[in-house]
Amino acid sequence: MATAADQLMAPASLATIAPVSNGQQSLLATTAAVAMAARNGQEQQELVENQKSTSPKPSPMPNLKLNKMGSVSSKEKRVYKIVLTGGPCGGKTTGQSRLCTFFENLGWKVFRVPETATVLLSGGVKFSDLTEKEAYKFQENLIRTMVQIENTYFELGNSSTRNCLIICDRGVMDASAYISKDKWEKMMAGNKWNPVEMRDNRYNQILHLVSAANGAEDFYSTEDHACRSEGVDLARELDYKSAAAWVGHPYFDVIDNSTNFEAKMNRLIESVCQKVGIDIGDRLQATSRKLKYLVAMLPPDSEFPPFQDFDVVHHYLQSGGPKVQARLRKRGQKNHWSYIHTQRRPNVHGQARIEVKTQLTHRDYMNLLAQRDDAHFTIYKKRRCFLINNQYFQLDIYKEPGHPRCKGLVLLETYSSLTGDALKNCMPKFLNIVKEVTGDPDYSMFNLSLKEDWSTTKKFCRTATHAKGTANGVANTPLLLNGQ
Repeated sequence: MATAADQLMAPASLATIAPVSNGQQSLLATTAAVAMAARNGQEQQELVENQKSTSPKPSPMPNLKLNKMGSVSSKEKRVYKIVLTGGPCGGKTTGQSRLCTFFENLGWKVFRVPETATVLLSGGVKFSDLTEKEAYKFQENLIRTMVQIENTYFELGNSSTRNCLIICDRGVMDASAYISKDKWEKMMAGNKWNPVEMRDNRYNQILHLVSAANGAEDFYSTEDHACRSEGVDLARELDYKSAAAWVGHPYFDVIDNSTNFEAKMNRLIESVCQKVGIDIGDRLQATSRKLKYLVAMLPPDSEFPPFQDFDVVHHYLQSGGPKVQARLRKRGQKNHWSYIHTQRRPNVHGQARIEVKTQLTHRDYMNLLAQRDDAHFTIYKKRRCFLINNQYFQLDIYKEPGHPRCKGLVLLETYSSLTGDALKNCMPKFLNIVKEVTGDPDYSMFNLSLKEDWSTTKKFCRTATHAKGTANGVANTPLLLNGQ
């Protein structure tokens, strides 16, 4: 049986929505309260006008070329607004995290709009306790609140000096999937809302992640979300309704389960890149694999192409078993941080090991730090991301404090389907590459972080599994059973 949250808009648990600060949470709560109080026609009309003024006018995306990190050849910066929607267990949370990391590595500013239904329901509202009239009004105010929250992020995007990607965790039209057609039309007419503006002009692209209940039933699970309890049949129904709500949008992409999960995430990112006009080369192709190289004697910064530097901190956590690995990552620039929880699970039904990434709030991150595994050092890095020869690279420069084995360590990573001379020709010539260390357990971050001596510890991982890799910020499927 579905929960009250599922009946409303199938929201994810609070632990998995996009991170917001305490101040932002207060702002959201205030915004919700104001929206709940909105009643008269003047307020409704102002909402419509505000919505129209901030809705993008979709048009065919030009074939823009990336000329420096986060920039395109167009003179105007880009503000690209997408909606991630879909049925239960479709990969929406992981997809949001991987899109965020991918575009941040290109120098874009990324905003993550939280799921409004979850924000409101966290205030103690039980949808099942509401009368029919109250439920209708609550749904109406939910949409008003969603519009106001989204508009706040849209304005931030418009004022940003950088290219900006705005990821909405569901959009306005998702509400129509959980209300009858008659009531929806009544609500639209009563608020003078235009379906074309609400659906077609408000967002640049809609990406529907098909539920695992439809085509990947072996992987459907309700364990990861406290608010999820749908059976397979109900999940399929909700998935269909969510997709139907967006039919008609000029840029509506369905990401199905015709491939494994990691390839599904690749197709998600590739779809956005194609619409934006970013040339991603071959690094999202199914044949791409993760490659790792040892680098010595870094050249001056002036010899690099345009790049983005990030401070990165990794903490390994105590896990539920020897085959499960969990860690926290704090990643930021100029003291502005994003937080990710990563859990690696054993392979299922012949697929490569699955990585589940979840965006965290600062508070959640601090709480999870209490579960640090004392058998591991904290890993500190400077991560440099750059494009050269249409190939994306990530350079990890290990920093102190840490184990002496990490002193001066620099590792270069990329994903490619190229081999031989073709691969050699696309490598950065300005770097002193000592050797390839792909699959070498001596260069696994898991092993590098171990406090015990490798010759005596039982935790050292010696098993390399050449699992299929995916693009940076997308999956990080490990080449090692417990490695990075």
